[in-house]
Amino acid sequence: MSIIEKIESEQLKKDLTDFKVGDTVKVHTRVVEGDKERIQIYSGIVIGRKGVGLNANFTVRRVSYGEGVERVFPLHSPRIAKVEVERKGSVRRAKLNFLRDRKGKSATTVKEKADRSA
Repeated sequence: MSIIEKIESEQLKKDLTDFKVGDTVKVHTRVVEGDKERIQIYSGIVIGRKGVGLNANFTVRRVSYGEGVERVFPLHSPRIAKVEVERKGSVRRAKLNFLRDRKGKSATTVKEKADRSA
């Protein structure tokens, strides 16, 4: 194992939540304001994942006040406290860029994954 791989493996998060593209998630981010630190929640649909290992990131999209807002989060960032999955989505694409062209409810919803545990 090289020195770079060793340093990267130390910075990888161990307690990752399993989520996929199409899931509706709440991302709890740590925000530092002056000397205080608080948690801010960003909720939306995961429209893409990219990268491997320490370089992995994911894009979350939501519609806020009628305007589409996207935010890219590094998966292993210390600024991310946790990722909560609200709904599992059932999609056929790796990237949901088609949601950018949609208006209204169709821009914020993805078909929910059928529960096959029964």
